[in-house]
Amino acid sequence: MEKPAAATAARSRFVVWLHGLGDSGRANEPVAGYAFAGARWAFPTAPTAPVTCNRGARMPSWFDIHDTPITSKSVRGEEDLLRSVQGVHEMIDREISAGTSPEDVFVFGLSQGGALSIASVLLYPKTLGGCAVFSGFLPFASSFASRVTAEAKKTPVLWIHGRADFLVPIEAGQDGTKFLRGIGMSCEFKVYDELGHELAPYELEYCERWAGKGSSEQEREGVERGVPRSKHSCCGFRIFSR
Repeated sequence: MEKPAAATAARSRFVVWLHGLGDSGRANEPVAGYAFAGARWAFPTAPTAPVTCNRGARMPSWFDIHDTPITSKSVRGEEDLLRSVQGVHEMIDREISAGTSPEDVFVFGLSQGGALSIASVLLYPKTLGGCAVFSGFLPFASSFASRVTAEAKKTPVLWIHGRADFLVPIEAGQDGTKFLRGIGMSCEFKVYDELGHELAPYELEYCERWAGKGSSEQEREGVERGVPRSKHSCCGFRIFSR
């Protein structure tokens, strides 16, 4: 579902939000109330499929995950991933065809959705406004670098991870950031020491501030030693998904 743009907005941002494993787009819609006022949001839901790490149970999943905790070396279903990437690209293409500038298109995602967000941006043939990965991981091997388009490398990336995340340990975020910087991309790595595998409002608020920065300000690493007092889930327990 997309939220209508504010009538007074001179330029309307379009944000694609990709949920985590076992969740749904509709359950994540409250995310739009925490940042990017006036933007139009899209909350697609992943297809239902068996998931290996959950003993084959069927649930909304962008691609198969074989084991947990998830690291940069975990086995993933690349065929499923590329199908999901195609779906995200079709959403972006429709938006751009309708008149939205690519620089006003943002792709954000949580956990498995964060993995899909970075894959979608890296394979897109145009430079977008930005990509934010929340508690995510790289869903592909290092050989994937050869597929990244030159224009995609210009899209800035924000990667937010918690040091207390035991489902997708912080090393997955560090490896992801290293990969992106290694291929010449601007990637800010934001760490919260006490954040687990969850999404909190202050992460979205920081993301909005990041999106308003210039490219020279975006590539850095920041660590928050504590967690702001607004530490709570944006959407209740369903947002604490893989």
